Amino acid sequence: MRPTTTSIADATAIKGFIGACLVDSDTGLMLASEGGGRLDLNLVAALNTDFVKAKQHAIDQLGLNQEIEDILITLDKQVHLIRPLERQRSIFIYVALDRATCNLGMARIQLKTLEAALEI
Repeated sequence: MRPTTTSIADATAIKGFIGACLVDSDTGLMLASEGGGRLDLNLVAALNTDFVKAKQHAIDQLGLNQEIEDILITLDKQVHLIRPLERQRSIFIYVALDRATCNLGMARIQLKTLEAALEI
């Protein structure tokens, strides 16, 4: 049995970082978190679980036969990225970034690198 590494501490290096969590979408439970400040990451985990499930359901109903690579939500002052893990689709990484200071392209690359380091 290989060890489980669920640390998402590297997410804090993403420019504009506010908070991040690793979430099991089967249960809505948070497996790991970093930062957050005023952002309630437990609530984020639960609410985004519903969102990811709804989006996957829509993809399935449309017969698109595709997987979600990531979901981007842009707000006035923040950017939210949701990335289901390639190796285990029921788990996703969520990260909130300050829109004024983040680099979206780099953030996506860093999330993919962070995902590769996870051993779940």
